[in-house]
Amino acid sequence: SSQSNPFQPSLLLLPTTAAMPRPSTKADPQKQLMIKVKACQRLIKEAAYYEKETKENEAQLQKMKDEQKDPHDIKKFEEVLGESQMMIPESIGRRDKALGDLRDFVAVLEKDEAGDNELMTCEWMVEAKKLAPSDE
Repeated sequence: SSQSNPFQPSLLLLPTTAAMPRPSTKADPQKQLMIKVKACQRLIKEAAYYEKETKENEAQLQKMKDEQKDPHDIKKFEEVLGESQMMIPESIGRRDKALGDLRDFVAVLEKDEAGDNELMTCEWMVEAKKLAPSDE
């Protein structure tokens, strides 16, 4: 039959995909910038979340003590609070490292890609400079 099996890749597609020009091996700086900015945004949110969660848990623990809840429940909740508190320095460290990487990446782009007006003015560059202003 002239109908090809839809589950078998058509051999006619191979030459066109093979002939497509491969992009240069250099990664798209705008895409790299977007990935770094999104990672920073996520890590900023995460660090803020742990700080907020810890404050809420501290208030909850105090309320439990004030209401003289079961000592076992209080002890368990102190463990929960301890875990939240342990996450703060870790998440702040990850956030600050990501922001430092972003700042360094922007500095490299400003040096190497200064002529690329589209890159220099893209939304990710604007956002990157807001998140991680240069030290100058």
